[in-house]
Amino acid sequence: AFKEKFAAAGMTRFGSGWAWLIKDINGDLQIGSTANQDNPIMDLPDLTIKGTPLLALDVWEHAYYLKYQNKRADYIEGWWNLVNWDMVEKRWSNK
Repeated sequence: AFKEKFAAAGMTRFGSGWAWLIKDINGDLQIGSTANQDNPIMDLPDLTIKGTPLLALDVWEHAYYLKYQNKRADYIEGWWNLVNWDMVEKRWSNK
């Protein structure tokens, strides 16, 4: 379910942006996305996801267009093979 929800955050981000797994101020995990250069540590009033980033997926076209063209779903599926879960765990335990 996590993988599906995280991938959906990247797939449903219209245009350029990011999908995030964050630890919010209550210590809970959240999945969401931000547009363009916005990120969960920015202090913006309209930001819907705020907290400490644990995992990020770049869904700007420049991240995948040369290899995947407009096939963002294929890019996201391949991206899972590159995730450094040890680093995600380290960020989780240190924050």
